[in-house]
Amino acid sequence: MAVQLVKGTKDLYGSEVLQWQQLEYKMRQLCAVFGIGEMRTPVFEFTELFARGVGETTDIVQKEMYTFTDDGNRSLTLRPEGTAGTVRAYIEHGMHNQAQPTKLYYISPTFRCENTQAGRQRQFHQFGVEMFGSYSAAQDAEAISVATTLLEQLGVKNVELRLNSLGCVECRNRYNQKLKEFIASHLDKLCDTCKQRYLKNPLRVLDCKEKGCQEVIANAPSVLDCLDEECTKHFEKVQTILKEMNIAFTIDPKIVRGLDYYTRTVFEFVSDGLTVCGGGRYDQLVEQCGGKPTGAVGFGMGIERLVMILEKQYGQSEQKNDVMLYIGAMGEKGMLKSQALTLQMRKAGIHAECDTVERSVKAQMKYANKINAMYTVVIGDTEIEKNSVELKQMQQGTVENIALSDLLEVMQQKI
Repeated sequence: MAVQLVKGTKDLYGSEVLQWQQLEYKMRQLCAVFGIGEMRTPVFEFTELFARGVGETTDIVQKEMYTFTDDGNRSLTLRPEGTAGTVRAYIEHGMHNQAQPTKLYYISPTFRCENTQAGRQRQFHQFGVEMFGSYSAAQDAEAISVATTLLEQLGVKNVELRLNSLGCVECRNRYNQKLKEFIASHLDKLCDTCKQRYLKNPLRVLDCKEKGCQEVIANAPSVLDCLDEECTKHFEKVQTILKEMNIAFTIDPKIVRGLDYYTRTVFEFVSDGLTVCGGGRYDQLVEQCGGKPTGAVGFGMGIERLVMILEKQYGQSEQKNDVMLYIGAMGEKGMLKSQALTLQMRKAGIHAECDTVERSVKAQMKYANKINAMYTVVIGDTEIEKNSVELKQMQQGTVENIALSDLLEVMQQKI
């Protein structure tokens, strides 16, 4: 039996990988316009980084990480999310000494051992943006504007931006206590997981998707009622800037995100009931990971989820990497000439193909049709001797006679 794909992973090829390349290109172009540089961190880090940064009470750390011990008896973990590694790199490379803010993005695979479902794999990919060096509400709004602009450029429909604020550490502690008191009177209605969350981190209960827990959560107190004056002003300023940017949003006090490091602003972008992007501010994380106190905000966008939404709204991608020219060959001299000419075309930036399977001329033309070649020529002894070939436009069936030595120049004019 052949070795098969690991559950929760996926091969990308053909038109699908072309769609991904196009998405990634647009992400990179957008980041260039926003002055955001690329960051590439290792696929695995010391487990301590994620336990400290993501939070020991989160589902990610408790149940979903791929952790292993190396030959040096060190505990290592495959990256379950992108922020912690970027923070580690920001500290380790002294980026705080540069002009601030430091704005970074990544497009990278991420790993979580969780139940697979539509748009959620055990190896999935994230487009993430992290911005360091500012406590201002303006930085929150800028991060949100990056995600907004990308979703607009991609044509994602029915997008709703949902905002909330968790406040500072003191505000969160105040709300945790208030929430815990509320949950205590409904503890018997919660699932077993939420009963554990109630003891360790009651905010996690707001993340639960179980119907019984959702019914309890619907009447939970609002975190916005626990914000102090400074955090309230910060949240109001974020809203004011977004309104000035003409970015529509709704306030959702139930948004807490699934990671412990968030403070103040948190947000999600939802399309057709699916969360395609989420993020927020994390002003304590750089210090928790060993750096100096640093304001920071960012988001992560799941590429698989994004592709799924686009396919749902626009149908399956039919992008094709069409061939500009197929150079057919007859005989030994024709084969040699076609190989040399194909390379010349490719060096000139023209997508050209030729026979490398030793097919008959008839089979070569069938193949040229299958790969959607726009033009074809067939080169044999006669064409080489007379320096003349018939260039055929495949879709229209028109033929023009040109000098073989002019083929490259003619094709360059047709691009």
